[in-house]
Amino acid sequence: MEKLFINIKELVQVRSEAPQFVAGAQMNELPIIANAFLWIKDGLIKEYGSMDACPALTDMETIDATGRLVLPAWCDSHTHIVYAGNREGEFVDKIKGLSYEDIAQKGGGILNSTKVLANTSEDELYEQSKERLLGVMHEGTGAIEIKSGYGLTVDSELKMLRVIQRLKAEFNLPIKATFLGAHTIPEAYKNNKEGYLLLLTDVLLPEIKKENLADYIDVFCEKGYFSVEDTERLMQAGAALSIKAKIHVNQFNAIGGVAAGVKNNALSLDHLELINDEDITAIKDSKTMPVALPGCSFFLNIPYTPARKMIDADLPIALASDYNPGSAPSGNMNFAVAAACIKMKMTPEEAINAATINGAYAMGVEAEVGSITVGKKANLLLTDKVNSYHSLPYNFGSNLIDKVFISGEEFCK
Repeated sequence: MEKLFINIKELVQVRSEAPQFVAGAQMNELPIIANAFLWIKDGLIKEYGSMDACPALTDMETIDATGRLVLPAWCDSHTHIVYAGNREGEFVDKIKGLSYEDIAQKGGGILNSTKVLANTSEDELYEQSKERLLGVMHEGTGAIEIKSGYGLTVDSELKMLRVIQRLKAEFNLPIKATFLGAHTIPEAYKNNKEGYLLLLTDVLLPEIKKENLADYIDVFCEKGYFSVEDTERLMQAGAALSIKAKIHVNQFNAIGGVAAGVKNNALSLDHLELINDEDITAIKDSKTMPVALPGCSFFLNIPYTPARKMIDADLPIALASDYNPGSAPSGNMNFAVAAACIKMKMTPEEAINAATINGAYAMGVEAEVGSITVGKKANLLLTDKVNSYHSLPYNFGSNLIDKVFISGEEFCK
């Protein structure tokens, strides 16, 4: 199938030779073509340019984008959308003043989700997760990473990862699976962390590798959860099986996880609500992508990742939703982009780069999506009629997305 978008008001994120990611001052550069065309063939970007150079193509679907923008679909590199049930009761506890740690200590938090998931069949878990995936695609997500981590047993972790595999098989967009067995210490091992680490490294990881269930391994590197030493041990166990790391780090405390992640060639460092000068120095000149999760900061009322400090230090940054039942129950990347501008003082250009090309890099799909580049998948957003791309974060309560295209085909929820 071929499609031709014509009279595009602004074709956004145009990269003839797309870099892997952008950093520092480059993040404020967002190439556009005004009054543009875009030609899609066989699900890929075939050609684009000014309407003055639009080819006279016939016998194909033509979409008149007068007054509208076309840009790459959002690339959400950090989600936990495979979960069972909800944690609405904890939402009320938070309103009443209980902290994330308080809720965890009374049996809530991750362990709450673990209990519900254990009693949910794989088919039911798949159906719940499928609905969430459809929802975020409807809101403009065209590539996504999904973690396990609410299983915390051999059977339940494998169940989660198999659900992600089923989503990969059904949906025609880049989906990456991440093994997050080290999300917290399960009740059965609360006095035997070493035993749980051995379960992860010696039992689960070999089975995951055998079934090819995970692209990445993740660890919640945080006080009261997994130490820097634990995190390095797990990253190295993954690396021995050619499973690269993406880690949760510096959400509540800076304990040295950033340097450990960089040393072990982690693809991304996610959260970073707290970051110090030593962390920034560790990230500089590396290939590791810092990932901010403003939806989590908003929902938990905790500090936002200091994006301005990081970008001014010549670092890159990506944006992701952190969609999960406990600390960020929304996968709306339009909100993530707006919150980055409003709360993290990122420019619209920086935020869009962070949610497209850098987000794609943070899950290893930068060669497929994330920019308007010939040969990349035509995973695209067609906006409503707007003034400019600045309208997207400015209208923070509205999703100004008219249509979503996945591999050139209009997505219908």
